[in-house]
Amino acid sequence: MKFEDDIRQAVEVMRRGGVILYPTDTVWGIGCDATNAEAVKRIYEIKHRDDSKAMICLVDSDGRLSRYVRNVPSVAWDILELAVKPTTVILDGAVNLAPNLIADDGSIAMRITQEKFSKELCYRMQKPIVSTSANISGEPAAQNFRDISEEILKAVDYVCWTRRQEHQPHTPSSIIRLKGNGEVKIIRS
Repeated sequence: MKFEDDIRQAVEVMRRGGVILYPTDTVWGIGCDATNAEAVKRIYEIKHRDDSKAMICLVDSDGRLSRYVRNVPSVAWDILELAVKPTTVILDGAVNLAPNLIADDGSIAMRITQEKFSKELCYRMQKPIVSTSANISGEPAAQNFRDISEEILKAVDYVCWTRRQEHQPHTPSSIIRLKGNGEVKIIRS
């Protein structure tokens, strides 16, 4: 399947409230429209994950990130600009997202993806896309398509074709918690 057709189909499925399996800038992810609470609920169910554990959202640009976080601290932009690997920032003041995606303290984990497929997917969607590892909660993350369990493959509405043939190591992103008071905490390096 062509890249363009894959993107189009994935976006159509998410716009209808569906859940997709797709390659990201890190590991393979389960995704949906991050503003659709029903779709987000389905992902928690697919992963057998407690909905008190927040999930990451991908966006395609600084501007898009700013639409979903009330006040992005300037240090966040510095960290994202200087990062040498995909970096997720947990920020206070999440807005315009599915309530079941936002942590109890009002924070959200966001990452600006630079990887070609996921960036184009976010751009076409014009909204953040949930990006949680394609595995049952507690099991290892799926570094490549071949690592994804049959249970996950059957549970989603669309499985992207792009990058299925890859067989190389991928690791989850770094995660940095940024508090409104300027406190910075490394959650995962």
